[in-house]
Amino acid sequence: MQTRLLATDPKPALDEAVAAAVDLLHAGQPVALPTETVYGLAAVATDPDAVRRVFEAKERPSHDPLIVHVNSRAMLDQVADIPPELESIVATLTGQFWPGALTLVLPKSSAIPDQVTAGLPTVAVRRSAHPVFARVIKSLDQPLAAPSANRFGRISPTSARAVLAELEGRIPLVLDGGACAEGVESTIVKPAPPDKPGGKPVLHILRAGPVTPDDLKRFGKLNWTATAPKPRRPHAHPLDPVPPTVVEAPGMLDAHYSPVTPLRLLASPGEFQPQPDRRYALLSFRGDPDDGYLDLAEFEETVVLSPGSGKLPEAAVRFYFLLRHLDDLGVDEIIAEPIPERGVGIALQDRLRRAAAGHHRPATDPS
Repeated sequence: MQTRLLATDPKPALDEAVAAAVDLLHAGQPVALPTETVYGLAAVATDPDAVRRVFEAKERPSHDPLIVHVNSRAMLDQVADIPPELESIVATLTGQFWPGALTLVLPKSSAIPDQVTAGLPTVAVRRSAHPVFARVIKSLDQPLAAPSANRFGRISPTSARAVLAELEGRIPLVLDGGACAEGVESTIVKPAPPDKPGGKPVLHILRAGPVTPDDLKRFGKLNWTATAPKPRRPHAHPLDPVPPTVVEAPGMLDAHYSPVTPLRLLASPGEFQPQPDRRYALLSFRGDPDDGYLDLAEFEETVVLSPGSGKLPEAAVRFYFLLRHLDDLGVDEIIAEPIPERGVGIALQDRLRRAAAGHHRPATDPS
């Protein structure tokens, strides 16, 4: 299969690209589209065959559910059956954060196939703020299932070129909408009624993302239910299968967002003693010698997420791009500095933990 890459600027190019994407989506084919978080591999969410093609292109296991994208309250009601006790909090959260980087886990409607939700009674739903994605879904007028446009477990793509590096020859079309503005996947929240009379709604945070706990706390009682990844087994064979795990939302598996190159996340400089026969690269947060990481080894290359200033939003935008760059160097191990766990830094540190927990399978291994 030949994969086309279409520009979306200027407007005539956008019109042509949207029309091509809509034609393919109507035909049941998956299309890679930009969102403000990462690029997604989209297919009509109500079409089981189209959804199957997404799983096949990504080599994604069937037990990992997908996010469904909508463009209106009417389309939300098409994919989710919102009970009366959740109507108020859903209206509040969607009014505050949609379109944007917040995904809500809600009871699913019968319109959504079980393939999308991995057999769960809930569906993860969001509305993207990216103008290209918005144009496509408005023209199509159908909900889109759209996980990240990469092979399963690998580094998420934040540019069209990164999508091609992952899926060229596997999908028919990529729309180039430029670099993603947020840089990491959406925050996933499962709202619940108050746990006591007169209390606030409970917001179960299933995945950290650009919408932070500080952003959410005034709307409900926060309950952090995201699973912590387990450390990578030191003697695991690279082809050992990952046991199926019941997950409520994407991004909750232990091993995820992983480079092929083994990655080690340090808690402090003293944890690391380089081996003389190994080649290392460093992923630094702010590139400050006072942090104690820059001189731990003769690194093949050091890249900095937020040079000097240590600004977490800047680090998020550069995160996957720089991680992918280090993965392409061919070193023996990537060493990562810790990232402050505040704001979007919570999401970045979570992604590093899951990357470090990966088994680093060959790209063709579907498990």
